[in-house]
Amino acid sequence: MFTKLVIYVNINSQKQKCFGKISKKEEYHEKKLIAALLSAAMVVSVVPVFASDAAADEETATESSTESPLAGKKIAYIMYMSSATIFQMWSDSFTATAEKLGMEASTFFCNDNADTWKSTIEQCAQGGYDGLMVSHGGQEYAYDFLSGILEQYPDLKIVTFDTPFKDANGETAKIDGVTQFFQQDAGFAESLVQAILDMYPDKTEAGEPVNILQVQQGAGYNSPFDRRQVGYEPFETDGKIKTVERIAPIDDQNATSSMRDVTAATLQKYGEGDIDGIWCCYDAYAQGVYQALREANSDIPMVSVDICNEDIQFMQEGKNWKACATTNWTSNGEFACRVLALEMADQYEDIEAASCYYADPGAWMEIPSVIVTQEMVTSKEGINIENLAEVAGEDYSDTSWMPTCDWMVSALGH
Repeated sequence: MFTKLVIYVNINSQKQKCFGKISKKEEYHEKKLIAALLSAAMVVSVVPVFASDAAADEETATESSTESPLAGKKIAYIMYMSSATIFQMWSDSFTATAEKLGMEASTFFCNDNADTWKSTIEQCAQGGYDGLMVSHGGQEYAYDFLSGILEQYPDLKIVTFDTPFKDANGETAKIDGVTQFFQQDAGFAESLVQAILDMYPDKTEAGEPVNILQVQQGAGYNSPFDRRQVGYEPFETDGKIKTVERIAPIDDQNATSSMRDVTAATLQKYGEGDIDGIWCCYDAYAQGVYQALREANSDIPMVSVDICNEDIQFMQEGKNWKACATTNWTSNGEFACRVLALEMADQYEDIEAASCYYADPGAWMEIPSVIVTQEMVTSKEGINIENLAEVAGEDYSDTSWMPTCDWMVSALGH
């Protein structure tokens, strides 16, 4: 960019018109004056040129730093389980976030089939996808399988949800460049136990344990349940609760109906006041527990992990089901896309800067848990999982824990 500056100097002619012929001395001084003016003009003309170039460079740099570097990339969300409302919410948010970042996104549900999960990942890798968000892979095969995929396709980026890695010796393992994230399962357990304790202030103030019937599988059944147990056990150790019994469904293929039968049989073994509350590790189990309580006309309060429309409807009946611990599944989809996008941009430092990142064990993130209470879902007509944010409080809608960077802020608003 150049700036042209023209100065017309005609001092001699003007003086000649007024005073006649000028002397040599006067001519000498006037030449010096003209030279000085021209020199000043050059300074004036040059400075704006450089300033303009610097401003343009700065503007270009700003634009490049806030533009998504992932425009045109192709990513996929691959879910081990069948489609459900919460997983569709995840998919919709994942896709919307990807589009705002200039990417194309696809979703695949694998209907609880490990072979389908593996083959879908293989097909996407072969099909030229740039990034994959894979969910709920089994700890007995995920580490070896995904390691093999990345050996074949080293440029592919992968993030995982609820997919623990175990090596051939059963030890926790890591895959370089792969970020694992989970729900804050221990936090689920803690908040739900505390919710039951809050129902019995007299007992807790007197130092008496609250008696809990725990609905939970044994160790090693699956990783999320194990992490929930980690949050539950300290309350036992501290004497704040007493687990009167642990129960679980007998038939995993029909978990809800099986849990109803198991709970009905268990309730017959205990008298009035023997059980203060029921803690459920999973809402599909909790639905069976709730049915058994209603059939027995029992007023024992219960709480559970996870949430869906059926859970909300049961809570809205105003009976036993008092609270659910959950995450915001719309936020989860955005979060997953953000982490994958930052991996693809090789900005791992921005992933590590997020408040939900755990340096130990590293490349590990946890989505914060929140409590949704019976009071919340009955405070307004027509509440369901899609509009739950209207009543669930600020923590449910908070996104400050998500990783971000300049170009994400520009594209996504935060």
